[in-house]
Amino acid sequence: MSAVFQVIVDAASQGSLYALAALGIGLIFGIMRLVNFAHGEFIMIGAYMLMLSAAPYAPLAILATLAAVILLALLTERIAFRPVRHANPTTLLVTSFAVSFFLQFLFVLLQGARPKGFDFLAGLAEPFEIGEVRIPKLNVVTIGITLVLLAALAFFLKRTHYGIQMRAAALNFRMARLLGVRANRIIAIAFAMSGVLAAVVSILYVAQRGELSPVMGLQLALIGFVSTVIGGMGSLVGAVVGGFLVGAVTVVLQAALPVDLRPFREAFVFAIVIVVLLARPRGLFRGRQARERV
Repeated sequence: MSAVFQVIVDAASQGSLYALAALGIGLIFGIMRLVNFAHGEFIMIGAYMLMLSAAPYAPLAILATLAAVILLALLTERIAFRPVRHANPTTLLVTSFAVSFFLQFLFVLLQGARPKGFDFLAGLAEPFEIGEVRIPKLNVVTIGITLVLLAALAFFLKRTHYGIQMRAAALNFRMARLLGVRANRIIAIAFAMSGVLAAVVSILYVAQRGELSPVMGLQLALIGFVSTVIGGMGSLVGAVVGGFLVGAVTVVLQAALPVDLRPFREAFVFAIVIVVLLARPRGLFRGRQARERV
């Protein structure tokens, strides 16, 4: 039972990271019908900002990381995506890839391609001991932060003026604009919120892995996108559930597979994803989204 409980906690922690990554992608898709693959680079740049500003106080480094990633997300929306907002979906997708690769290779030029070790919040690596179970404090912190962010986002979307406007825009952006919703403001808020989520993922990811590299965001963006597809494009609840499912499957396979097969864990994960999509082509949750785009 102790081993099972340990796997459950690890799965919840890993799923929390994936859920936050998927939610950042799902927020932008819900409004703009844009899969923002540059979200992975938001996470990567947040990790580098954390490393560059880590001394002497961790809280200041966290605040600097949040500010930097939010500013990056807003600049990206204003410079790269706003001019092509009315273009066809292919143009938006190409723009997304272009921004992603530009930021990635910019940091290869500035910081080098090799991974760098970075020990952040080392005290959270110490475990809680509950009987025979040893649970790292960082896992508990990760789960707790994720739950707080999910609750805050749910409150924002359901109880605030701008949150209600975002939900209306996700359902039918053209009608929402006719009723007085300001497109530029709502989209900017969505990008800022995705920046907050990306910054939090970068902080938690670096604290867990202890390293960073210019390509670290690629895998997280891919997993976030896959989680969004599994949950159902346009459904924020689906994105969160999809993220937790992918994280849980990843951890369970790591514990259950023979040692010789563990290097192929991702292949098994994506095989399960294919099976899920064959059974539910539109995802587990079908988002109530309009066909029209901004």
